[in-house]
Amino acid sequence: MNNNAIGVFDSGVGGLTCVSELQKILPNEDIIYLGDTARIPYGTRSRETVFEYARQDVAFFREHNVKMIIVACGTVSAVMMTYPIFDDDELASGVLYPAVWAACNATKNKRIGVIATSASIKSGGYGKAIHEIIPDAKLVGKACPMFVPLVENGYTDRNNEVAQIIARDYLQVMIDEDVDTLIMGCTHYPLLKDIIGDILGDKVTLISPGAEAAKYALRTLSERNMLSNSEKNGRLELYCTDSVELFTENVKAFLGSDINGTIYRTVLK
Repeated sequence: MNNNAIGVFDSGVGGLTCVSELQKILPNEDIIYLGDTARIPYGTRSRETVFEYARQDVAFFREHNVKMIIVACGTVSAVMMTYPIFDDDELASGVLYPAVWAACNATKNKRIGVIATSASIKSGGYGKAIHEIIPDAKLVGKACPMFVPLVENGYTDRNNEVAQIIARDYLQVMIDEDVDTLIMGCTHYPLLKDIIGDILGDKVTLISPGAEAAKYALRTLSERNMLSNSEKNGRLELYCTDSVELFTENVKAFLGSDINGTIYRTVLK
């Protein structure tokens, strides 16, 4: 057993989709969340810059002695395939491989779509991982740079006309290419799943990377006998690198108005 916390980080609040799932399936685990809100979005940065930001994020969790780190950022998950950010003895996971495994298991016609940040798409990480499992799969990738600011500013309602117009423009290629499975390759994007689902229809399976990463954490910690033995509800600590007030408002959109956790501001080194 191991009662240390699970660490989760993202460039903003998108990684809270992973936290929400963790709280459902591992309710007794303590969780520490870091949103690097002062430098959001990561998806428009160079790979070298993303690596440096990620290195600082990981250093933060080393100071907190967490038992596992979940990189709930699709951009970092893609970049770290060529820029390693963890030591060999550290227990860690990105969101890319759990999402890819779920998509490959779900697809029937081997036509898989990926929507993600520009950096994630350019990295080629999703295509490489998918073709390792299904060599003849058809990958349809689309960068969706406006989705993160839409989510961060609360434009997530399925009836929001601005979000609908942008989403239809981005997703048309998925309709044209007849994808039957779509990886929402940034953890912000599941907040737009109602809009995305309305556009693509019921025949397209939507994969949430944060939720799949949480399931992977459950399996990994169980296999290694590292689950908490606490019988109490886990403690949630939330950290951001910019305004606590703005971060709090965004957190409410993800976790509900009754935030069962403490929010702090931190400076990364």
